[in-house]
Amino acid sequence: QVQLVESGGDLVQAGGSLRLSCAASGSIFTIDTMAWYRQGPGKERELVAALTRGDSTPYADSVKGRFTISGDKAKKIMYLQMSSLKPEDTALYYCNMMIRSWNNDVRSYWGQGTQVTVSS
Repeated sequence: QVQLVESGGDLVQAGGSLRLSCAASGSIFTIDTMAWYRQGPGKERELVAALTRGDSTPYADSVKGRFTISGDKAKKIMYLQMSSLKPEDTALYYCNMMIRSWNNDVRSYWGQGTQVTVSS
């Protein structure tokens, strides 16, 4: 019914830039929140950045000043602009959205993940 489709993951050199995209489709009344998570090899999934209901943009300390989250809830699309990439940024990046359906049911949805690999 609701699908999140991610794109943009790639193999890049340290210091490079990359832009991830996530588009939502299906039965969507409103999008309450939008966020990017990542999971590195052997590590737990962590929050990278988010667009909250109040349109604030919290970031993980490790990416502040280098990553920029943006999105349009009406257009159902979200981006993550990543600059000055480091090998430590290597991870599977996941799109997440908290979506309210037409019957007022709220549910968290995840994309399949897109791989970002930063070489030194």
